[in-house]
Amino acid sequence: MAGTKTNEAPGTRAVLRHHRMSAYKARQVLDLIRGQDVDRAEEILRSTPREAAHVVAKVLGSAVSNARNNDLLDPEELYISACFADEGTTLKRWRPRARGRATRIRKRACHITVIVSRLPDDRLERRRADRADRSAAMRSRRVAASRRAGEAAPADAPGAGVPGETEETQEATDEFAQGRKAVQTAEDAVETAEDAGAAEAEESAVHDDTGEETAQDAEAVEPDESAVQDKEAGEHVQSTEESD
Repeated sequence: MAGTKTNEAPGTRAVLRHHRMSAYKARQVLDLIRGQDVDRAEEILRSTPREAAHVVAKVLGSAVSNARNNDLLDPEELYISACFADEGTTLKRWRPRARGRATRIRKRACHITVIVSRLPDDRLERRRADRADRSAAMRSRRVAASRRAGEAAPADAPGAGVPGETEETQEATDEFAQGRKAVQTAEDAVETAEDAGAAEAEESAVHDDTGEETAQDAEAVEPDESAVQDKEAGEHVQSTEESD
């Protein structure tokens, strides 16, 4: 009894008809993804530097969409059960050659078909177990790395317990902190000097104002004393004349 034909394989399919590309070029890409999971097939197509890879990726996306919307299947549980390319219509053209002859040009086309189906239960179980093992191994590596970093760095050191920090990184951090502290000390010293200079200038200005006021007061007092002396001299002359 003959088995199931490729074009009669069960599953959800998508077909691209009359694409202007030879079936030979499309088959070279289809052979890379046949039997692969959908995720793996998409990765292969993204990394394949062929024009047919871009076309096949679109057909694969259409098949996955049909399976999700029409058959209500989970895209993460699908794989490519069958894919093939058939010959399409060939356009015939003529090219002139030497001595009045002509050569036939064949512009070929193809029909690309991709069929996706749900993974068997045993394969799904193996896939889930592999994913769980990989996630557990990754988690254990992260925990071990953080513990090693915590043991290597002292508890009271700056940045202790930070995963991935080395002695060179810690030394660079300390040097940066010391340089920052020195710069801050220099800035404080400059500010103190500026404040002292401003205070001295203000004090000198006050002294100058006080000296000017004292001189003005002295000048104002001197005329008063001369006026008193003149008055006393006039009274003395008047008393002398009266005595005579």
